[in-house]
Amino acid sequence: MKKTLVYNFIPTKAEEEACRASNTPWIVTRQIKEIRDIYPPPIIDLKDPWQIKKIVTHYEAVVGKLVVPSAEAFEHIFRYWTVDMANVVESGRKKNVGLWDETDQKNPKKYHDELAYFEMLPNNDYALVCLDLFKDRGLSVDDEIGLYWDPRSSNFKFKLFCKGHV
Repeated sequence: MKKTLVYNFIPTKAEEEACRASNTPWIVTRQIKEIRDIYPPPIIDLKDPWQIKKIVTHYEAVVGKLVVPSAEAFEHIFRYWTVDMANVVESGRKKNVGLWDETDQKNPKKYHDELAYFEMLPNNDYALVCLDLFKDRGLSVDDEIGLYWDPRSSNFKFKLFCKGHV
């Protein structure tokens, strides 16, 4: 099932009366809903599973957050999550997630749920946050990385492909 955003532009009668009684304006809300998808989810190629490939930006290096654009979050992450999991993030709360650093394939490192989380940013994009990953890998501007959500293990997978300019 595919996830999409649904906006609530029109209040119910009860919401309208509550706004009038408290003398506050109606605020448009949005929520993630599931819709039937005519296309199956993208098949993850196990030889090259990195669905989200990117270059670390200055912003990401400074704040320790890997930004995931909204379209990619819906296509490659939320598609595999339950609606409740996606709505936790959409409501502005942090969703703790498992994160595996597979840069060293012989010795992958797991960052447990309390160290890694997925959140929504003010510009409506999303971010995978794990300060220990940034510190351990020495992630900096222009590093090339890959990410994907592994539905088999319900964890994020991360790989540092190459270091940027030093």
